[in-house]
Formats: sequence, structure tokens, C-alpha cells
Amino acid sequence: MAESPKSVAFWRSFPIFEEFTPVLIDEVRALAQQRKWPAGAVIFQRGDPGDYMILVASGRIKLSLITPQGRELTLRHMEDGGLLGEMAVIDGEPRSADATAAVATDGYVIAKADFAAFLAKNPSAMQAVMRFLCRRLRETNEQLETLALYDLDSRVARFFLLSMRQVHGDDPPEEAVLKIGLSQSEIASVVGASRPKINRAILSLEEKGAIERKGSAILLRTRKLRAVAEPDED
Repeated sequence: MAESPKSVAFWRSFPIFEEFTPVLIDEVRALAQQRKWPAGAVIFQRGDPGDYMILVASGRIKLSLITPQGRELTLRHMEDGGLLGEMAVIDGEPRSADATAAVATDGYVIAKADFAAFLAKNPSAMQAVMRFLCRRLRETNEQLETLALYDLDSRVARFFLLSMRQVHGDDPPEEAVLKIGLSQSEIASVVGASRPKINRAILSLEEKGAIERKGSAILLRTRKLRAVAEPDED
């Protein structure tokens, strides 16, 4: 992240804290402890106690599940500004997925007990966290809808639009160059397809002018991506 960990902007880059006042940010900063995980490190596993949440400052953490057949199902990748483990901290339930450092990762952890005490004495922070959790639930519902209702080109287009929103908010520019940071195999796990099919979908989006590969980055064109993501909308 470009912002200093001492700045309010750094902490507001984590969506759970984006509505916090500077005073609340100061309290959160005092609770956070810095952590580093090498590439491949297992951070926690499904069923572990959910006694802390993680804020990703740099790097990437993969959330996944192992199916009864032994296949790994990738749920999502958390990069700079990502947050994980917040549900377990709030509801007290065990971890619902495995978390692994996909690359060397730096971040912060906030203990469940400390965060609960902070929320108890700051009702405005509690309300902001509840609004964040509602947004996260809507995003999950949208992801499930995407897998169930849309063809692969639409699913990949929606994946790219979601990536744009994570950087630029709900009103992204008409064009944006993003470094996605995921391989085609990893994107395939997220949208529920094989790597060869993802490659064909990306080629299809290029032919439609919705994206343009630029080395390790991709130029995304919002209007054309939306046309593919929602083919039945005028």
C-alpha cells in the first residue's frame, strides 16, 4: 500500500473501517499487531477458532475449501486492503475456510476480545461494521448468482468489474489498467471453470473490445464489460 500505516487513509482503505472517524481509527491502530507470512504459509484452517481477523497490507492470501473428493475450491483471493476472518470475530464461530499466503504477505491482526471491547464502547463503530457486513453479504449473493445464472464470458466480465470496483469504488472510470495478480488457473477457481475455458473467455472478451492485455496488466473497458456481464440489459 502506498499510504503509511500511521495515516488515517491507510486504515480506511480496509472497507470495514472506511466510515470510521480519525478518533476511532486511532483506537483501531492501537489494537492492531503487525504480522508477516512467507509464501505458502497456512495461516488458519477451516474449523480453527476464530479469535482474530487479518488486514492485508501487501501480498495475497487465498481462501479455499477442500471438497469431500479432495479437490481444492478457491473462494477468493485477498490482496492489499483485503480483510479476512471478520465473520468469526463477530459471531464467535470457527473458521469457515482455509487461509494460505499465496505470496509473501504483510498485514495486521486484531484479536477478537480486543475488537469486541472496542465495539461495545463505540456504538457508531458497531453500526459502521454492521453496514459493512451487509455489503459483504450482498457481494456473496452476487457471486453465487453469477455462478448459477450467467455464461462463462459474463462470469469473467463480472469478475473483472468486481476487481475494478475494489480499486475504484462503485463508480469506476470508463477505462482502467489493473494488475489483476491472479493466474488464469486462479481465476478459473474463483469463477468455477477450467483454465482452458478461462483462456477462451479472455480471448472472447478481447475480441469484443472489453479488455486488452498489456503485459502483466489488463486494460478494462467498463461499458463493454457491462454489456457482456449483463447481456439482456439495454
